[in-house]
Amino acid sequence: MRRQSVFAVWIALGLGVVHFAAGPLAPPAEAQTPANQSPAAAGKDNPAYYDLQRSTQIDRYQVVAKSGVGRGENFYYYKCWMCHNEYTIESEHGDKAPFLHLKDLYKRTKLIGGGQPVNDETVTEKIKNGGPGMPSFRTTMSDADLQDLVSYLRSGKCCLNGEDPPVNPWYKAPGQNWTMNTPTRGSLKGGPRGVVRDGNGMALEGMMVQLIAPSGVRTTVYTNEDGNYEFPQLPAAQYTLRIPRPLEFFPYQRDSVQIQGATKLDIVLERRPEVEGHVLVGDSGLAPVPEIITQLSGTELVFNLSGTGQEKELLHRACGSGCHSYQQILRNRYDERSWRLILARMMLYQGAPIINRSKGVSTRGNPEQAEILVKWLARVRGPDSNYAPLRVFPRPRRAATRAIVTEYELPRVLMSAHDVSGDSKGNIWFSSHKSAYVGQLDPRTGIIKEYKVPLTPGAMPGTHRVAVDKNDIVWFSENWAHKLTRLDPRTGQFTQMPIEADSPINNPGLGNFGVHPDGTIWDTDHNSVVRYLPENGVAKVVNQYPLSKEPSTYDNLISDDGNFWVGGAPASGGQTMKLLDIRTGKLETFELPRNMSAARGGFDRNGNAWFGGRGGSIVQLDTKQRKIHEFWPPVVTAEFYEAMPDNKGDVWAGELHGAGFLRLNPRTDQWVEYGMPEPFAHDRRTWIDNSTDPISVWYVDYQGYIVRIQPLD
Repeated sequence: MRRQSVFAVWIALGLGVVHFAAGPLAPPAEAQTPANQSPAAAGKDNPAYYDLQRSTQIDRYQVVAKSGVGRGENFYYYKCWMCHNEYTIESEHGDKAPFLHLKDLYKRTKLIGGGQPVNDETVTEKIKNGGPGMPSFRTTMSDADLQDLVSYLRSGKCCLNGEDPPVNPWYKAPGQNWTMNTPTRGSLKGGPRGVVRDGNGMALEGMMVQLIAPSGVRTTVYTNEDGNYEFPQLPAAQYTLRIPRPLEFFPYQRDSVQIQGATKLDIVLERRPEVEGHVLVGDSGLAPVPEIITQLSGTELVFNLSGTGQEKELLHRACGSGCHSYQQILRNRYDERSWRLILARMMLYQGAPIINRSKGVSTRGNPEQAEILVKWLARVRGPDSNYAPLRVFPRPRRAATRAIVTEYELPRVLMSAHDVSGDSKGNIWFSSHKSAYVGQLDPRTGIIKEYKVPLTPGAMPGTHRVAVDKNDIVWFSENWAHKLTRLDPRTGQFTQMPIEADSPINNPGLGNFGVHPDGTIWDTDHNSVVRYLPENGVAKVVNQYPLSKEPSTYDNLISDDGNFWVGGAPASGGQTMKLLDIRTGKLETFELPRNMSAARGGFDRNGNAWFGGRGGSIVQLDTKQRKIHEFWPPVVTAEFYEAMPDNKGDVWAGELHGAGFLRLNPRTDQWVEYGMPEPFAHDRRTWIDNSTDPISVWYVDYQGYIVRIQPLD
């Protein structure tokens, strides 16, 4: 299926052409609140509801704390860290820029650049007004926001460096006696059940119903065409019952609900009122208030902004590769000068250490395109900008309601969780891109065992790829420290391996390495595919295979039989895919159609390689026929960081900036979109447990929680 306009897709969905969410484009008229329903359960915007919605806490900068120093740390992570961190250097020659690090700001006598004394008033005014290289934050931060940020700068706790990220207040698993049985197909039914209706008695399809356990583990199911839902078997306990992302309905939440077996829980929702549109006569939608905006995916937010297709495509090209969500951009309001500075900084971002250059916004694309993007952002997310009445994408329908989604809290926040991988015991391992912590999740209890990777002097802490080998040894890439790191879970012992001293490869990132069945590690760097043998505390270069056209690839896939290596395009873009026959050393290059930039992926059961295409499609390399095949989802706004096949032949991929996780049947070119309980499916690496029935699809969302999807079909 090729791309269509959003309206065409909605029409197709409404006719039931695809397994996608369907529903009215705007909500029906407001219903009366049922007389027997308590105010705490439904009606109006119950504050307690938003205390449990992650997207609201993220948008309010309350992930760490609701106010004070903790909230200030939250602001620092999102608004200050990129420029003000201890790893920043001034030039490509490695000159340090210690004045940009704000750890001892209040021990200084004067502010840099102005000569003013350091105190709350002058620091606040500097943040408000900015400077020649600093955006002005007065239009995007309130006085209360500034007070919290300044309290953090003054507290002595500044500044975030990844060594000890703040604890997650929602992570409660260790203190709870709550244990799920290992899931089987039989246990995925027989739990709490009920029906969801509106105030007029109409059954609602595609509503998500969620139970939060005392451990903090969240289980979400969906209503079918009759409005019925059914949970898996859950341990007896008191849970919180809620409706995630109610959108056209007011929030619904009930605390301390006793669950024992197949507890019956019927739900009645109250519809929100419509508001009139600003442009189309008679048009209506949802009110553009924070309580609704925070429920929308990044792609829905972009869809609801005014602007041309060119302007929105420039946003995609410059900011859509997956470093962060669109929400992180669009919850801000800056003037044109500040947007220009921010885009320059983001487009010149070099990882860590971060190079602080004073160049224009022309690194990617050209100056004319950059200026179009700056002016568009200043118009649609400027100091006085507002959304028009909001149109939302349809809800899940039919096959898309046949799934169970489980979310697990991580012990820490503000760490940029990145990859997951499973071991033979059913545990899930994760990496964190901006912290020294990695961990192992026990899905039965929600308990995570943390491990702290030893720090490398002068290097930012953080891991990228995680992979578990056949002996349950866990491998990480420390691409800031340029090391391959091995963890033996039985002893808790880390072995950090630099590349051998006399290697022709200097400072490789080892970001997305592949693990060969023989235990060697594969990566690309310095115009070569490189095979490393980890032994005696170093990674020794065993073989190099010269690359042509592009100097590296973003991912490194090894077939199950060990015969093939495949890599997609480099992170900087590129339109090729490369195939190496390891047995013969023959390397082939394949041109990709259009602007696909194949990122990360995996091999299927037939030996074919699959990649998520950043241009919006899923790409297959048929290793037998030596052909490239593209599969376009019926979601016009889909973007992919990765795609992963299961052992039944289906391919799974998160939408990156959408709220849906997609499942492709390449034999029929049919798709299913599973809507997520939060407006994110920011999936950088999927791990599929093919040993369970049904399969278990795992990923760690960039926002900081681990997700399992269990399809019931």
